[in-house]
Amino acid sequence: MQGVPEQFFDERDSARFRHLAQVPGVELYHAHISRYAFEPHTHEAFGIGAIEAGAERFRYRGTQYVAPVNSVVTMNPDELHTGEAETADGWRYRMIYLEPDLLEEVTGVRHWWFSDVTRHDPRRSQQICQLIYGLWHTDDPLAQKGLLLDLIETFRPLARHAPVLREGAQRFDRVRDYLHDNYMHSLTLDELAQVVSLSPYHFQRQFKAHFHVTPHQMLMAIRLWRAKAFLTQGLPAAEVAAATGLTDQSHLTRAFTRRYGITPVRYQKQVAKR
Repeated sequence: MQGVPEQFFDERDSARFRHLAQVPGVELYHAHISRYAFEPHTHEAFGIGAIEAGAERFRYRGTQYVAPVNSVVTMNPDELHTGEAETADGWRYRMIYLEPDLLEEVTGVRHWWFSDVTRHDPRRSQQICQLIYGLWHTDDPLAQKGLLLDLIETFRPLARHAPVLREGAQRFDRVRDYLHDNYMHSLTLDELAQVVSLSPYHFQRQFKAHFHVTPHQMLMAIRLWRAKAFLTQGLPAAEVAAATGLTDQSHLTRAFTRRYGITPVRYQKQVAKR
């Protein structure tokens, strides 16, 4: 079946990505997942999409959600989440990932934020699917920009324009920034705990309470997101593994596939710049 990564164990599972050459900062995604369960991963972009068929179960900000058919999904950048089928035949969905700077540049609006991760909205979900489909199937830059603006106008009513300040956010955001700055290195719990002047024990407990994942899970998510960027630029997978602090190409392949449902090499073939 076209588009099914070799690591998928069920032929009904498929995932495809596309980048728009004329609109950097946009990633399109279309998948049908029946048996695969995605490990925690993150996107340094806003993720907006809709469920075309079936239902998905996922964890986001420490809470379990179910998104049935005709649901709209709106995720904020850098929020780790999982994903697996809630229905026997899985779920089919389309997503667009928009980098925050692009969204601000296009709209002139700062501080986008989605309070709700999912909502049942048949009309809006169908519009979002149609617009993402249209973006996927045109190479005309004028058409792409028009479709993108229409898509933003479709989900804009669901967004707030001021970030939600969480208790202790500034303190632990320093740790997240440290992970982003040092993802290519081997890091220890002691080292991370020192960033916020806590013992390793209390640091791990408070980190998990704040982000709903362990420091290692967040580090791996950041590494794999960086790997996507390197693969898009055409860097060989073995070099990507070294650049992101992973042991070797096999480690990259296993970790990448568990989080994105597709091998690094196949992802690169789909999106790499020519």
